[in-house]
Amino acid sequence: MKHTSPYHATVLGSGFSGMAAASSLAKHGLNVDVFEKNSGPGGRSSLYHEAGFTFDKGPSWYWMPDVMERFFNRFDKSTSDYFQLKKLDPGFRIYFGKGESIDIPDTLEKQKALFESLESGSGVKLEKFLAECKIKYDVGINDLVYKPAYSLLEFMSFDTIYKMIKMNALQSIHKYVRSIFKHPYILSLLEFPVLFLGGTAKTTPSLYSLMNYSCLSQGTYYPMGGFYQLSDAMYQLAQTQGVNFHFNAPVEQLSIQDKKINQVTNGQNYPTDGLVSSIDYHYFEQVLMKNQANYSEAYWGQRVMSPSALIFYIGVKGKVKNLIHHNLFFDEDFDHHAKDIYQTPQWPEKPLFYVCCPSKTDDTVAPAGDENLFVLMPLATDIEDTEEIRSRYFDKIMGRLENIIGDKIVDRIVVKKSYCINDFKAEYNSYKGNAYGLANTLMQSAMFKPTMKSKKIKNLFHCGQLTVPGPGVPPAIISGQVAAAQLMSHFNHDSYEKYL
Repeated sequence: MKHTSPYHATVLGSGFSGMAAASSLAKHGLNVDVFEKNSGPGGRSSLYHEAGFTFDKGPSWYWMPDVMERFFNRFDKSTSDYFQLKKLDPGFRIYFGKGESIDIPDTLEKQKALFESLESGSGVKLEKFLAECKIKYDVGINDLVYKPAYSLLEFMSFDTIYKMIKMNALQSIHKYVRSIFKHPYILSLLEFPVLFLGGTAKTTPSLYSLMNYSCLSQGTYYPMGGFYQLSDAMYQLAQTQGVNFHFNAPVEQLSIQDKKINQVTNGQNYPTDGLVSSIDYHYFEQVLMKNQANYSEAYWGQRVMSPSALIFYIGVKGKVKNLIHHNLFFDEDFDHHAKDIYQTPQWPEKPLFYVCCPSKTDDTVAPAGDENLFVLMPLATDIEDTEEIRSRYFDKIMGRLENIIGDKIVDRIVVKKSYCINDFKAEYNSYKGNAYGLANTLMQSAMFKPTMKSKKIKNLFHCGQLTVPGPGVPPAIISGQVAAAQLMSHFNHDSYEKYL
């Protein structure tokens, strides 16, 4: 890609938001350098290899496929140019106990039949519910998330306000779904996507039921080869745009001189005309630029964080019975687990957990005939994390898993690696070891999130899960694009919309 702009830009971090920002800036002719503290691209979407097994270390649910496709389309590309997307059917399974589970099919008619089998009349209600969720999805994607959210005025069009009022979008998801459905299995199914938003159904606005539209109407997908295929595709795209990547290159110091931002990495100074930071917002401000921070340490201490996670990457000899690709274990009370995360932060007494078994779909992620398991348990941030605690919870989770699915796993394990709070802090400088960013509560949405722009440095913008629009892979990709558009607007003194 030819550099047609006189400006040079730097992006810190090569996760989804950082690579989206870098490619967007390079598309408009800037010379762009990306600095990444770790050894390769992808941020939290990276890989772990051992004994013939390939584990996605981070994201595993591929929802909102239109957001990813829209991003690649900006560069006259498609996701299909880089990887094959497979729609899963069933999309996922929810276990409520031994012998109690529901599989979520990939068509509306099958979904209506499932609902009707649980609650009379709920099939018709589901169709109406998903129609309302589609309106929220269209409003969210088209009217809200591609805005920097500096002011309420950005959202003050008559059409948007009318739709928000009509949708009762600020009511909690908890109240919203209970006004329509009663069966506990249905309620669990419709409320679980908020786990990906770092909140609970009682604190998350019903606007975010747009996730139900993606979950049920759009469906659940899998990039063959693993979720990292998306990271690698974005890395390849950025390179074709002329982006320069620097790995094993942590930022040691930042300063401002002659309207340039000077960055010291590995003892070398790299001045730039503009900077987009996709690294942990709190770390950037409180460690690298404390004297010119937007927010105080006290401000960050008052934020409601999304959960952290205890993750196990497990390679199993032979096949595992009664698991599909995505499996949710809701055999314990969600509210009790949520209390242990948000109200009285502690290791949960009776946790819910999630098991991904991609080898059910993709035979490249495990040796022939074996299984690849990714086991995740949400937990509170910034609590004690020791190997002894991890081991105790491994035994607790695996005992329940084996009992519910009726298969022995532990004595067949050939690979086992854990990942938790201390690892999130060490690898990503993650504030309090969070896994998903800020919780999407009403008072931490839109203009109530940490702002994208620096209040003191005009050529500095933030993106990623601690700012607009919020946690998750699709929002991160959007965040990078919006931050890049803001920097282009700063350089050229025109509207940011021009660059989206």
